[in-house]
Amino acid sequence: MDIFEKAKSQFLNNLPFVLFARPNENLLNAFFQSDDELHKFINQSGFVFTSFDGLTKIVLPKENSAYFEEEINFNLSFKSASIQIPTLNEDKIHFENLVNNSVEAIKSGNFEKLVVSRKIDFSAGIDVFETYQNLLKTYPTAFRYFFFHPKVGIWIGATPEQLIKINNDKFETVALAGTQLYSNEVHWTSKEIQEQQFVTDYIISNCEELASAIEVSESFTVQAGKLAHIKTKIFGTISKENEVALISKLHPTPAVCGLPKEKAKEFILKNEKYDRKFYAGYLGEWNINETTNLFVNLRCMEIGKKNSIYVGCGITEDSVAENEFIETQNKSETIKNIIITKA
Repeated sequence: MDIFEKAKSQFLNNLPFVLFARPNENLLNAFFQSDDELHKFINQSGFVFTSFDGLTKIVLPKENSAYFEEEINFNLSFKSASIQIPTLNEDKIHFENLVNNSVEAIKSGNFEKLVVSRKIDFSAGIDVFETYQNLLKTYPTAFRYFFFHPKVGIWIGATPEQLIKINNDKFETVALAGTQLYSNEVHWTSKEIQEQQFVTDYIISNCEELASAIEVSESFTVQAGKLAHIKTKIFGTISKENEVALISKLHPTPAVCGLPKEKAKEFILKNEKYDRKFYAGYLGEWNINETTNLFVNLRCMEIGKKNSIYVGCGITEDSVAENEFIETQNKSETIKNIIITKA
């Protein structure tokens, strides 16, 4: 029985599992939990799934789960997306008002940057396994996951952003910001460069408090599906006792929240008018074979009676509301393009 067959059996028995593939790897990994308990994350080894606000931290514990891995079958044919999701005018108006309010809050001196988001709701019966296979094939450079827990629901995503990777006492994290459609000649505006620099500076300052031997790469352009981003890598050395504190410092990063962090988080929770849940939280392997490998939960979808795609964008004082709405539409294509509905 291959991993997908095991996952389908787990799903039918209403038992938690996660399927995931690391960026640029063709290995599919899985944790199949042996019971349906909702385990709170308290630093035990396993696969963690954490909400944006940090109040919900759950884990599929290694000691309660069977682990499997196998090569991804890339010979499977890609199936074209079979769904159209209309844009509601009231959603566009609400989001553009949110952007304008964010720009005013920044210009007033309360914030350096804000990251606001929207939730695109739609009704459709989705073939979750076919959809996830599409996602695996389409976004090989992203962290691709399929998470199910009967007390949480179904989440699928392909995130381009690593929160942190720790191997023994060495760590690597990234600053990722700026978004435009990918082309052979990507030109970044001053607004996008400034947005990315905010993220880089914030991460470096927090790493310096808890780690040592910090090194920073030059910024460079990366491709994520049809989109391009600006990326900077940050390396260093950290002691075991400081790992949790560093992750708490880093999350939520300015790339999904804003600066100053706590004030930005409060603004988001008050003004977005919806619950982000696990969108812009973090997920991944915690202390598996001496390695922690966590990603920010972006370009994701929650699947249920009502389905939701979550997308956001960074706002500075130079942001234009209509342009930011278009950016969220472009980001939503990451998920829209791979959805397969039930026959």
